[in-house]
Amino acid sequence: MVTTAPYGSWASPMDARTVAAHDGRPAFVGVVGDEVWWTEPRPAEGGRRALVRLRPDGAEESVLPAPWNVRSRVLEYGGQPWAGTVTEHGPLVVFSNFADQRLYVCTPDSGDAPRPLTPLSGAGAGLRWVDPVLRPELGEVWCVLEEFTGDRPTDVRRVIAAVPLDGSAAEHRASVRELSDDRHRFVTGPRISADGRRAAWLAWDHPLMPWDGTLVMVARITGRGEFEDIRPLVGDLGTGAADGGASGESVAQIEWAADGSLLFVSDLSGWWEVQRIDPDGGGRPARARPSAGKAPRPGEDDVVVASRGLCPSRQEEFGGPLWNVGQRWFLPLENGTLAVIHGRGSTTLGILDPVSGELVDSAGPWTEWAPTLAVHGSRVLGIAAGPHSSYEIVELDTCTGRTRVIACRHTDVLDPAYHPRPQSRTFTGPDGRDIHAHIYPPHSPDHRGPDGELPPFVVWAHGGPTGHAPLVLDLEIAYFTSRGIGIAEVNYGGSTGYGREYRERLRGQWGVVDVEDCAAVAAALADEGTADRARLAIRGGSAGGWTAAASLTATDLYACGTISYPILDLTGWATGETHDFESQYLESLVGPFAEVPDRYRERSPLHRADRIAAPFLLLQGLDDVICPPVQCERFLAEVAGRGIPHAYLAFAGEGHGFRRADTIVRAVEAELSLYAQAFGLARSDVPVLELRG
Repeated sequence: MVTTAPYGSWASPMDARTVAAHDGRPAFVGVVGDEVWWTEPRPAEGGRRALVRLRPDGAEESVLPAPWNVRSRVLEYGGQPWAGTVTEHGPLVVFSNFADQRLYVCTPDSGDAPRPLTPLSGAGAGLRWVDPVLRPELGEVWCVLEEFTGDRPTDVRRVIAAVPLDGSAAEHRASVRELSDDRHRFVTGPRISADGRRAAWLAWDHPLMPWDGTLVMVARITGRGEFEDIRPLVGDLGTGAADGGASGESVAQIEWAADGSLLFVSDLSGWWEVQRIDPDGGGRPARARPSAGKAPRPGEDDVVVASRGLCPSRQEEFGGPLWNVGQRWFLPLENGTLAVIHGRGSTTLGILDPVSGELVDSAGPWTEWAPTLAVHGSRVLGIAAGPHSSYEIVELDTCTGRTRVIACRHTDVLDPAYHPRPQSRTFTGPDGRDIHAHIYPPHSPDHRGPDGELPPFVVWAHGGPTGHAPLVLDLEIAYFTSRGIGIAEVNYGGSTGYGREYRERLRGQWGVVDVEDCAAVAAALADEGTADRARLAIRGGSAGGWTAAASLTATDLYACGTISYPILDLTGWATGETHDFESQYLESLVGPFAEVPDRYRERSPLHRADRIAAPFLLLQGLDDVICPPVQCERFLAEVAGRGIPHAYLAFAGEGHGFRRADTIVRAVEAELSLYAQAFGLARSDVPVLELRG
């Protein structure tokens, strides 16, 4: 029986503990022998990442017991934290342990405990490792070394290094061989050619982010396992500091083909596309991307001679933003074809014939493939989700074309009738620009809203801001929609998945375009009669927290807001209050600090606190080094005494993003209580959040 009840007051079987228990997703899939391995979250175990294997009999088994936490902190966002192979003693795995950031080695079938391979360091944040590549023939593992040389977050260098597998470097830093030099601030792990004679990796420098411009570096590997003849092959850092990377070329991934050519994903055309280049062909001339509408400069046509696109332009992305070192959007198969993740807005897995350019997509209900792939013979392994399923490990058999879920199988924790029913839409924003969004109206099989009543809606601003909101089942969204509260996930200008021009709308305009686009979607929903204009809210975390806070200071459209681990003070963030990776990100998002310091102050919610009139909830992890608690503390000091109802919840042991079950439960229930109070909803299923003026 369907009951008529006010929107936002509906009873729901989806509780916050269920949301917390299923938070996060599997990541970093790989193959060890005939087994599939990956990492997955354990919210109930302090938020650790477990390393899991799929046995030949189909059983899923944790490789390492608690408290081992397989997660790297390189660039703070981490990346590929493990590598494995098979020896005469069974599987051998090397991994980064989160607690001390040391590399460890173990043979899990032997019963022996993991042994450390790298030493601790007392300087700054110590030594960190990511994107390992096992070289058993040399008795080493090659990976990125991030070494702190002082106490400031920017006192850091990164190189590709070789670590002995015999444990001899566990006490002595000098036993680690450095393979690359530190001419570039950032590097990825090496990719080794099939004949073992060449290495390639990505590199870039401040103030660029990897989606602004990168270089593909190549080197010859000597018989002693050293790099020589290091040189850039392709890619472009543009004019760097002069334009914040606007003229660069972003190469997001590289892999060697069996014939010795190098495959890479470049956005030179305006879309990340797969290309091939002969490393002995001299590369191609470095150049800046021509401005929109401008004719190429003399010589620019030479670019297509040395490198070749493998798929006719489809106005789709075959790559994405490199937030985690070791992400993979494509991999070559043994028959010469390529497994590729591609799409526009959403993504799918396909098989690309690099000779004919033919692309055949796999079948299945998945609308988002995570940037991690592995191949084993003719099989492709990936991680995918859809509007009605969480992230699963999926196998594509390229011989038969069949796809099937092999691990982390989605199971409905409540009746799918309570799942949201999303709509992907495009709205019109200021100046007629397109704004992409996923709209999740209130939905419950048990309830309907009263005739004539419009539902409350919450605008969700994703993090990054160079990122996007995927169209997948999110139980946190279901938590709200099943209670009668709608959600609008906005892929505002600056989001990925829609080409470089769309993501560069945010260049110099952070705090303007993102705020305007979120407001335009909210207002459009109200204008068309989908949402109640008097009951609109905004929420976001990290960069989304910035957008939420900036929105509350820029418009009176929202009745309240939830701000999680945000950036609130641009000046502080630009002058030493964040980690090295993003320490100059604002040079492109806002503008060069040395040239426009007033803009940093004028846009910061910290200095616009007097404009906030709506209640808000502020959530923060006390161990966050990306968006540190000091920003929240300064912001709260500015808000104090202004009569604005607000609450601040700070969580010990949490960093950037919440991983512990109890934290997630508290945060979700507090957010619902905020909406209940701001929207006038009758709810008794969550603790009342105390709001202070």
